[in-house]
Amino acid sequence: MIGVLIYPDFQLLDAAGPISVFEIAGRFAGKAPAIRMYAVEAGPVRSSSGVETFAYGLRSAKPVTTLIVAGGEGVTAAASCRTTVAFVRRLASRGVRIASVCSGAYVLAEAGLLEGRRATTHWCRTQDFMARYPDVKLEPDKIFTCDGGVWTSAGITAGIDLALALVAEDHGDAVAQKTARQLVLYHRRSGRQTQFSPLLELKAPNGRFDALLSWAREHLDQTLTVEDLAERVGMSSRHFARTFIAETGMTPSKAIEKLRIEVARAWIESSSEMIERVALITGFGDPERMRRAFIRAFGQAPQSLRRAAREAKAPSPTR
Repeated sequence: MIGVLIYPDFQLLDAAGPISVFEIAGRFAGKAPAIRMYAVEAGPVRSSSGVETFAYGLRSAKPVTTLIVAGGEGVTAAASCRTTVAFVRRLASRGVRIASVCSGAYVLAEAGLLEGRRATTHWCRTQDFMARYPDVKLEPDKIFTCDGGVWTSAGITAGIDLALALVAEDHGDAVAQKTARQLVLYHRRSGRQTQFSPLLELKAPNGRFDALLSWAREHLDQTLTVEDLAERVGMSSRHFARTFIAETGMTPSKAIEKLRIEVARAWIESSSEMIERVALITGFGDPERMRRAFIRAFGQAPQSLRRAAREAKAPSPTR
């Protein structure tokens, strides 16, 4: 059984995102999982959005084999609640797989589950988390982490990526990939991927080229020259290039390369697709061209990143 621990003012998507992943994965795996929400007091629990959801009491959580701790505005009170912390610690001691979404990592840290382990949380809580829990090896730019069988994810939607990784662990990559497609996700993000997308970094305050960049990301297998992009927005090539640099701080060709690198890295780290095929579908064309781009961006070749990602996915010895 999958349990999701919530509390007053939890973030609704922290719970609903993973729940949807497990529900859909169950269809593809041919075995629908039992999923329940739990709280210190049984009954309706109000999320930070004002939407209420029903939760079972903690005493009925004996069948739980995986526990997801949601984050949210109410996490400070939850992490200070002895009953909540003792509950998480007790489940961990009996071998239940424990995971947190977003600031739910505070509850895991208070339970002592993250001491000496790698973890992550929402980027805006980095400084506070590091000050409170100096013994945790916080990796603030990661989408999710797994160390010693304890999982943590970055903010909000990263909980979906974490849940997909749990699905892959339980049912294999094929089911996880099908689940991602059903959720209309462009690709599964690996835990090693940064929280900050180049697409967000490129977006200008006035949003002038937002639609163009989103379109380009979906058509990376095309050439995407400056002339192609300029025609797409109805501008001359020279005027487009000048305006794009003024708005985003980089040339159009550099922006397209950043998008290609982002998507290619996700393919490299989360799939077994051939390197040559990845180079083709992300618009690099030539694997050597992609390798040089990776060296410039990450200081490593695609094969090295894939090897590191596979090693990171290998089960860690539990303590």
